[in-house]
Amino acid sequence: MSQNLHDLPNIDTALFKRPTITDLTATSPATHAPRFLLLYGSLRDKSYSRLLTFEAARLLTAMGGEVEIFDPRDLPLPDSAPDDHPKVQELRDLAAWAEGMVWTSPERHGAMTGIMKSQIDWIPLAIGAVRPTQGKTLAVMQVSGGSQSFNAVNQMRILGRWMRMITIPNQSSVAKAFLEFDEDGRMKPSSYYERVVDVMEELFKFTLLTRDASAYLVDRYSERKESAAELSKRVNQHSI
Repeated sequence: MSQNLHDLPNIDTALFKRPTITDLTATSPATHAPRFLLLYGSLRDKSYSRLLTFEAARLLTAMGGEVEIFDPRDLPLPDSAPDDHPKVQELRDLAAWAEGMVWTSPERHGAMTGIMKSQIDWIPLAIGAVRPTQGKTLAVMQVSGGSQSFNAVNQMRILGRWMRMITIPNQSSVAKAFLEFDEDGRMKPSSYYERVVDVMEELFKFTLLTRDASAYLVDRYSERKESAAELSKRVNQHSI
């Protein structure tokens, strides 16, 4: 390897890795049902983001997944309560359990709702040695009261990247959501519904494809170097 790095003097050759297909192939692939956490961003009695979430849950379950839906009611505002608040702990435990997520928000004032953002803000990038979102798959969806828009899904994509998640290419934006659900709260047949099916199918496939290799996919040279430096620092301190 060193002969291929002669023109990269700033690289630590001991920490540099050449990606290979072998590293992406799990020796013992997981056989349990893929696990999904679904979040929605409204507390209204008739919440279309919640109804859309329920439709997504039915689809993922029918595909063979295990699904949990977090109820954001009674979740405190970020930093307004201790980390051991029961709703915060519930959310964080589910985030650690999940292998993929679905975030569904209404668009309000051209953005995702504060309720949606609060849930994401309560999930830290790291809890000790555990990173609840890193390397996990994500699908984003939104509902609108008027014409179709993509502001909320675009914002959630930015958040997904920040949380170091694998956000799938497809997404769903349901316009005039009040027309798309029947009196029983079920989504009516439409191109919008078919897009939701497409998104959940793609999420399921990406989760199967990446869950065994998620740790490898997000393994970074810079972090390996940082970890090596921290280890060296600790060893040197002990020697002193």
